[in-house]
Amino acid sequence: MKKVLGLLFLMLILVSATELTFNEPDAFHSIEGTWELVSFHHYDDGVNISSTEPKAEGYRQVKMYYNGKVMWSRYAPGQPNGRFGYGNYFITEDELHETIVYGDNEMMKALDTLTEFVFELELQKDTYSQISLDEEGNRTFSENYKRID
Repeated sequence: MKKVLGLLFLMLILVSATELTFNEPDAFHSIEGTWELVSFHHYDDGVNISSTEPKAEGYRQVKMYYNGKVMWSRYAPGQPNGRFGYGNYFITEDELHETIVYGDNEMMKALDTLTEFVFELELQKDTYSQISLDEEGNRTFSENYKRID
C-alpha cells in the first residue's frame, strides 16, 4: 500500500512539475452579424485596385448573416420599392458562398439563371470585402462592408 501511495505521489509531482502545452487551433473567423455597404473597389489587372468609389448619396445596402442564413436589402434613390434577397450561406477561410432562394421581383427573375454566388472573401473583425472574380480567377470588383451591430 505504501508503494502504491508513493508511486501516486511521485506521479502527481511529475505531472505538476511538467508544463503541459496544448496546440490550440486558430480561431476560425465568423461573418455572423449585420453589415452595411460602404464602398466598391474596381481592379485593373485582377490584382491591384484601380479605383474606389463610395456608395452613392442615399444608397443603403445591408446584409445580415446568422446561423447559415443570409438576407440583404437595398434602397437606392429612384428605386422606390428597393431590392432584397434571402437564402443560405457558408464561408471558408477565403470564400463566401451565398445561395439565394427568394427575393424581390427582379431578384426572382435573375434566379432563373443563377442562384449560387461565390466570392473571394477578405474578412476582418469589423470589415469584410466580397470580391467578384472573372472566369480566369482574376479580381474584377468588390463590395466592401462594415459591421453595424
